[in-house]
Amino acid sequence: MTEDGILKQDVLLEKPSTADRTMASTTFQRLPKNMIPVNYVIKLKPDLQALTFDGEEEVELEVKEATSYIIINAKDIRIQEAFIIEDGNKSPLKISYREKEEQVSFILDRPLKAGICKLSLKYTGNLNDELRGFYRSSYKTTSGEQRYAAVTHFEATGARRAFPCWDEPAIRATFDIILIVPKERVALSNMPVKQEKPWEGDSSLKEVIFERTPVMSTYLVAFVVGEYDFVEAVDANGVKVRVYTPPQKQEQGLFALEVAVKTLPFYGNYFQLAYDLPKLDLIAVADFPIGAMENWGLIIYRETALLVDPVESSAGMKQWVSLVVGHELAHNWFGNLVTMEWWTHLWLKEGFASWIEYLCVDHCFPEFDVWTQFVTADLGKALTLDAMRNSHPIEIEVRHPSEVDEIFDAISYSKGASVIRMLHSYLGDQDFCKGMNLYLIRHQYKSACTADLWAALEEVSGKPVASIMSTWTSQAGFPVLKVTQKWEEDKCVLEITQRKFSAEPLPDGSSKDDKNLWMVPITVITKSSPKEPVSTALMEADTITIPLQAKDGEWIKINAGTVSVYRVQYSSEMLNALVNGIQTGTLLPTDRFGIQSDLYALCRSGLVNSVEFLQVVETFTAEDNYTVWKDLLSNLHELGKLLQYTKAYSHFNNFVIRLLQPTFMRLGWDSKAGEGHLTAILRELVLSKMGAAGANSIIAEARKRFQAHCSETEIIPGDLRSPVYITVLSHGNKETLESMLKLYRTADSSEEKTRIIHSLGCLKDETLIAQVLRFSISDEVKSQDCPFVIGATAQTAQGRELAWQFVKDNFCELHRRYSSTTLFARLIKMTIADFATEKKAADIKSFFKQNPATSAARTVQQCCENIHVNALWLERDAELVKEFLQGRYQAVCTSN
Repeated sequence: MTEDGILKQDVLLEKPSTADRTMASTTFQRLPKNMIPVNYVIKLKPDLQALTFDGEEEVELEVKEATSYIIINAKDIRIQEAFIIEDGNKSPLKISYREKEEQVSFILDRPLKAGICKLSLKYTGNLNDELRGFYRSSYKTTSGEQRYAAVTHFEATGARRAFPCWDEPAIRATFDIILIVPKERVALSNMPVKQEKPWEGDSSLKEVIFERTPVMSTYLVAFVVGEYDFVEAVDANGVKVRVYTPPQKQEQGLFALEVAVKTLPFYGNYFQLAYDLPKLDLIAVADFPIGAMENWGLIIYRETALLVDPVESSAGMKQWVSLVVGHELAHNWFGNLVTMEWWTHLWLKEGFASWIEYLCVDHCFPEFDVWTQFVTADLGKALTLDAMRNSHPIEIEVRHPSEVDEIFDAISYSKGASVIRMLHSYLGDQDFCKGMNLYLIRHQYKSACTADLWAALEEVSGKPVASIMSTWTSQAGFPVLKVTQKWEEDKCVLEITQRKFSAEPLPDGSSKDDKNLWMVPITVITKSSPKEPVSTALMEADTITIPLQAKDGEWIKINAGTVSVYRVQYSSEMLNALVNGIQTGTLLPTDRFGIQSDLYALCRSGLVNSVEFLQVVETFTAEDNYTVWKDLLSNLHELGKLLQYTKAYSHFNNFVIRLLQPTFMRLGWDSKAGEGHLTAILRELVLSKMGAAGANSIIAEARKRFQAHCSETEIIPGDLRSPVYITVLSHGNKETLESMLKLYRTADSSEEKTRIIHSLGCLKDETLIAQVLRFSISDEVKSQDCPFVIGATAQTAQGRELAWQFVKDNFCELHRRYSSTTLFARLIKMTIADFATEKKAADIKSFFKQNPATSAARTVQQCCENIHVNALWLERDAELVKEFLQGRYQAVCTSN
């Protein structure tokens, strides 16, 4: 599953558990093990006008021990008939709903004996509007008529909304799916169609019978009914691959089809285990709560995660789609073929897929340089969240299914991917591949846990994988390594100390959990050997000494390639030498990234002065690597959101403009013949940041291009639309907003609509921001996009206040819509995380105490902690930063 749905959390707080969460955790019990399903036959008849469905189900059961009851999962469906069939005898069952537990009990008149029997059910349900279970997705035809498709999203506990079942990942079975649908609609499920025929009850309907699935978990079952076109191809191993698109948009599926056809054989070769189904469908649906979902044989995507317009899509969109396709296809092995035993092991599939998607895309498109981008897209994201005291271990106990959605986060995905990358580097590719193959062969069509993966890798490599990795998966956080050097004759001796890093250290500079230790792979590079480590070690205690052959005065860097999961704090002498490596370019891009990324985290936590970070940033004016700029500007963006609360903000914008001016002069506005993918996405980034910061020449050119685009005299290329939209709205008025909304209303692609709703948050006029917030919950905005419109408005200080008040005013409706999806936690985080006063944190805590939101409880805690860290930072460094910026960047930039 890909979480990103858009072009991709103590002592200060109440206890982590709300009353609701505590109750759920203590009363929840997994389903009884007295029987298991062997095969489901599920017949569903969705009504796309009444927005309901009828269901019939027959489940073959293996009864392990005699019992007088059956307990299974069901939610929001009503069962009309229930029978047990045993030894040819059909007996009615008494039905008892346990709605709070999302279960239904069937009581038997006499005990079932051990052996095989069948459970027969008839039931009804609604095609809900909650983007979960069996739900409705709305779209409009070319004539403007609104219609609906029926779509599924079952992870983590949505299957019970479509059919009564044993809805736990370890309880696997085979499935025979039958759909009765309008004869002109497309009907899809996990397997190929076995038979299609007119339905006897109504000549306007057809009955579509699908082949039986492999043994698999309920959350991987899928079906879609709607209007779609497709493009298809056959991969090198004979697997038929189709990409389904909205009608008449087949060409937008060609890029994803190319990626999928390359990726399936690549993974088969890498794992030495071929894809096991006869077909693979990828489908773009109009409404989906996340980026994509890996249902076996039928992967469902948001349109923005699958469709690429050959003319209008940006280079960044192509890269995003390739990564999402690579991620979801990896789940065919990690997740589908071998499934986690329980949600505690969610990271096992998500972390692995988040790592190997880069391996796949690097194979398909080496020009994207995605491994360099990994350090900011995943490692940086993971370290930011994991520095919070309200973070959680990679492998966290999930006691109740309601807790699952909150761990679809940067820890399970990005930190999971980062520790896999670190382990891959430590073991080497050959042993890593052999260990993966052993793990998959040993557990195929079964469930597994983290220990099973470590055992396979340890068996192959002979290295203490379990001992090392348990320090990274079983405890929250990561270390900061404090490094000093001393010279002894012709040798340099490094002295390294580890302690837990925290976004908010205690007053003595330590963190709350100083006793935590990690087994840390250490690699050291120098100016004389910038690509190959001159020393490697495994740090098993709190200190280590490493002697090096190095020249006096040359730079020395820990964590070659920024592969391992930790921060580094250098002595002033070592940092000054590394700055020279930045300016001369002798440090590789991933290492240049690591220096500024670590320094920003250290300044935010108070371990170094924030002015020291800005002084180092000034040395990056000649930087030419997209990834380094991406992370550096992201850090400056976070700093800028705090400086919005000070009088230094205008000077800070001048700092950003002057920093980027040399790069802009080199890139210009328009692409040049033969330039590559990375140049295109760097130009988009630089123009967006300079325009938002107020560079006058950028504003003037953006307005000129925007006017021409709106009048259709000169259409803006896809790569330039975001920077133009961001710039004109950042300095726009009511007319600008109306022009943008007109573009939104006439846009024919989800990518364009997404660009626009992200840009709307750049407005600064409070009246216009309020208009955007009202727009967010209107019928014009799809339910899946509403949280991102609200979140976008919180990028400015004035917008943040309005957005939070809007969420409070509309909390009941927003909670109804999104509380059963990961969108709710994301909405809360986008809205409140960037406040910077203790008073605001108290307001937030008070609100959620009165309005409990179990599915976002951890997120609220993380956000309040982040607000506290922001407040401390402003108190500690705001005046110093203001003096630094006023002294050097006071002049208004009028000639840019």
